Amino acid sequence: MSNFNNGTGGLSRRGLLKGATALGAAGLILPASMRKAAAEPKKGGTLRIGIGHGSTSDSLDPATYEQLFTQTLGACLHCYLTEVAPDGTLIGELAESWEASADAATWTFKLRDGVTFHGGKTLDAGDVIASINHHRGEDSKSAAKPIVEPIADITGEGNTVVFTLTAGNADFPFIMSDYHLPIMPATDGKIDANAADGAGGYIMDSWEPGVDAKLNRNPNYWKAGRAHFDRIELYAIHDAAARQNALITGEVDVIDEVDRNTVGLLANAPGVTILPVTGTQHYVFPMDTTQAPFTDNNVRQALKYALDRQEMVDKILGGYGSVGNDHPISPANRFYNPDLEQHTYDPDKAKYYLKQSGLDSVTVQLSTADAAFTGSVDAAVLYSEKAAAAGITLEVVREPNDGYWDNVWMKKSWVGSYWGGRPTEDWMFSTAYAAGAPWNETRWDNARFNELLLAARSELNEDLRREMYYEMQDLCSNEGGVVVPMFASYVMAHSDKVMHEDTVAANWSLDGYRAVERWWFA
Repeated sequence: MSNFNNGTGGLSRRGLLKGATALGAAGLILPASMRKAAAEPKKGGTLRIGIGHGSTSDSLDPATYEQLFTQTLGACLHCYLTEVAPDGTLIGELAESWEASADAATWTFKLRDGVTFHGGKTLDAGDVIASINHHRGEDSKSAAKPIVEPIADITGEGNTVVFTLTAGNADFPFIMSDYHLPIMPATDGKIDANAADGAGGYIMDSWEPGVDAKLNRNPNYWKAGRAHFDRIELYAIHDAAARQNALITGEVDVIDEVDRNTVGLLANAPGVTILPVTGTQHYVFPMDTTQAPFTDNNVRQALKYALDRQEMVDKILGGYGSVGNDHPISPANRFYNPDLEQHTYDPDKAKYYLKQSGLDSVTVQLSTADAAFTGSVDAAVLYSEKAAAAGITLEVVREPNDGYWDNVWMKKSWVGSYWGGRPTEDWMFSTAYAAGAPWNETRWDNARFNELLLAARSELNEDLRREMYYEMQDLCSNEGGVVVPMFASYVMAHSDKVMHEDTVAANWSLDGYRAVERWWFA
């Protein structure tokens, strides 16, 4: 058996079950000149966060979480079985320990004693079973359905929960940290997914979807040394300039997604600290591979050689990032393929692929908004300008920010999007590239890729697993339907009165969504 005990502060596995390997460069360790003193955190105050996401169609159902506003709101309200620590390792949250069978197909989790939900119910195995089952089954519409689909059965009693998988998965405990999978109180074997009742550090006071959410500290929070603020206020501020002005004028204390074009000016504002963190976040332009002309891989390849990636990194990210290669795995991931040939701007090669598809030129529309990612419209314009030299007329369609994720994303044939990435290759590929996955935004269905996805998940030989993930990255890059022009650092900013530890997580923005409970005021 391989096991983890949270009392040791980390995961130790025997042999090849090394599922808690740190995420490479996932955690930012700040240089001495930028570090916040790691003094004893103080309690109190209201933390106000300006977030570049949020929609009037947002739901409290964690199965629907799709952007930073609801993800951060979920981190306020809820807790999960496991948690990705700031340094990228895995630690227990509601689970205090876990162990795997030798083939990693059976996982047993021990729950913490004495944890209560906001409504007063005490955590038990039934809550875990009902919470995970909410995302399972043929009728499930959850974005997490693909990652829980390998669960064949869940049983439990008291504070013990046993997951039986259809095949071994050495990364399974990481899956239990997914932001769609909070543990909620169950009644008669079901959760009320649209309730705000959780085990998290903050209790809902008010919420207006697409506008704001306000929460008060949970006086019975079970975590010592977390959830320091008396109150959390989240504000949906889509416009980057408005977010930055709100920080400068003191209307908010923290903002996400600083506009890279003006980050230098913001850095000079009194009382403001810029916080860049590099990890797995990437900006993408996914094509619907079931819709012409994107059904033809030659057209897709032409488009992948028709943009200047470094120009986008320089002009859209202000240098806070690196070029992408049309797959979602970053150098921070364990099985990143450094030998894969890099796609570069090459109009002649783009023309070659167009001719292979029987075309001398092509006209396509790219629909996007800054709700997709800050600078998305500008990036599309740069793309259009460069693509012209290859005989590609790329028409940029600027869409409204509000409702973008419901009305444009996965509705129109070529759009802008972004991903925070995932701690493991299997998790990322299963979520957005597996055939039939709800968030497979290209609707790509590649038989070889799907075969490798299943084989790699249960392969315990690290070398064989690496070979499989290398090939999968190649398939995505050269046969897939997504253009990944760049990996973007998370560039946040906050008031100088906001304090945090030296290491800031980079698995997601805002310290892995957990700034609300990890940070404090000076």
